[in-house]
Amino acid sequence: MKRSLSASQRHGSVGNDPSADAALARLGYASELPRNLSMLSVLGMSFAIMAVPFGLSTTMYITLTDGQSVTILWGWCLVSIISLAIAASLAEICAVYPTAGGVYYWSAMLSTRKYAPVASWVTGWLTLVGNWTVTLSINFSGGQLILSAITLWKEDFVPNQYQTILMFWAVMLVCMSVNIFGAKYLDLINKICIYWTASSVIIIIITLLAMADTKRSGEFVFAHYDASASGWPAGWAFFVGLLQAAYTLTGYGMVAAMAEEVQNPEREVPKAIVLSVAAAGVTGVIYLIPILFVLPDVTLLLEVANGQPIGLLFKTVTGSAAGGFGLLFLILGILFFAGVGALTAASRCTYAFARDGAIPGSILWSKVDKRFDIPMYALMLSTAVDCLLGLIYFGSSAAFNSFTGVATICLSTSYGMPILISVLRGRQAVKNSTFSLGKFGYFINIATLCWIVLAVVLFCMPVSIPVEAPTMNYASVVFAGFALISVAWYFIRGRKVFTGPPVPVDVAPGEQTTLAGLATTDSRLERNGDVEQKVLKETMDGHLGEKVHSH
Repeated sequence: MKRSLSASQRHGSVGNDPSADAALARLGYASELPRNLSMLSVLGMSFAIMAVPFGLSTTMYITLTDGQSVTILWGWCLVSIISLAIAASLAEICAVYPTAGGVYYWSAMLSTRKYAPVASWVTGWLTLVGNWTVTLSINFSGGQLILSAITLWKEDFVPNQYQTILMFWAVMLVCMSVNIFGAKYLDLINKICIYWTASSVIIIIITLLAMADTKRSGEFVFAHYDASASGWPAGWAFFVGLLQAAYTLTGYGMVAAMAEEVQNPEREVPKAIVLSVAAAGVTGVIYLIPILFVLPDVTLLLEVANGQPIGLLFKTVTGSAAGGFGLLFLILGILFFAGVGALTAASRCTYAFARDGAIPGSILWSKVDKRFDIPMYALMLSTAVDCLLGLIYFGSSAAFNSFTGVATICLSTSYGMPILISVLRGRQAVKNSTFSLGKFGYFINIATLCWIVLAVVLFCMPVSIPVEAPTMNYASVVFAGFALISVAWYFIRGRKVFTGPPVPVDVAPGEQTTLAGLATTDSRLERNGDVEQKVLKETMDGHLGEKVHSH
């Protein structure tokens, strides 16, 4: 019992929610992490991962190539509405099953028992790779953005591949260090992110509008469309350009991984997921419209060596390198929050998936470091995988486009899996959800699934054509590589021992939302075979309340 309740024992009433811990135990898991995050903190973390001004700034080359104003502004509005629908669909499920496993756990619970292991395996790997690659793309573009600041003063400076990779690794190490040594301050960091982002957007738009010598017309901002630089047919280029908005708005589902560190997670996490998308959508519109009004010559912006034109845009509008860097510094601040938040979520996702034996070396990756109260080895694994994937840049100058593509594809499909299973099973599991979509549920769910199918095709496309080997979008290659690892590990070990998350045995998955009194499958407990799980099994049999109070 010592390991199972260690977080509760150390953190007392501040970090403990007995009812949430009991509910988690009924879902088949012991509470190992302190519950010291608030709804505002989770909202801040989701907002941090999406990092709207940063995400839009680092991917601006995509929409400047594929349609300019119409793609930038109306593409953002379209994807914001779609993302809100996906977020609401996930929140409805999250209110029923608030665990760190997130979509991976939900797919198992919503499936029939026969297909639960396969559904959770596929969803889990999609989520894992999505979490890793979205963290990778945030920090990689952050490294590029830092180097682009040098060009504000030294215009002929072109960072080489080694400089780019080393800067990316430095950003990764800073984010990992904050996650380790600043773990107890993550709640505060996530809250500061909200205020920093809001303040940054206000300062940037006021400065740009006040200092711009010339301004574009309203017709340019709201109706100009030029996809000639893309090589794609005009209509198709608009859809390819949606990667900017779709990538920026992918992180909301990742925060479900923090559910075991929140009090009243069945209420607070769903609210945070939906509110963060709504806030991100509004923030994006407020940020983009002024940028379009003061947009310099597009050809000049697209000629920037490393594909990060936002620094040059700021410099051109303010008229000085110092002014440009001042605004760029605000964006780099948002990078810090985004990188830290994404790595936090990725490490929790790795921990949750390893906890059920689905990753090679699961015993190590599922350990919680008792000194820092974090899954230390899962954090290190996430960091190492991202650092290694960054090496793709040595072979492809368009590596960042590949990272954003595969992150968007993996996270979108992982969000789609539990929604699809819920629809196929008649939405029975969510009919009593505290965050119910009601009579619009089927329409919203099916509309989101149609978008996800389209997104998988769209985001494997290169930003412009024709392409050569160095400029190709390798999203499909990265995706296929991880798929191969996943399939190989399934046949080596998974099909023999992997039973998925601990699914209740006395009620078919997805047919009942009340979890009180349910037993859990013995197979997971026997597979793991440690003291914690044996004691956890006792708590499933009705002793949890007595044990918690006795400790």
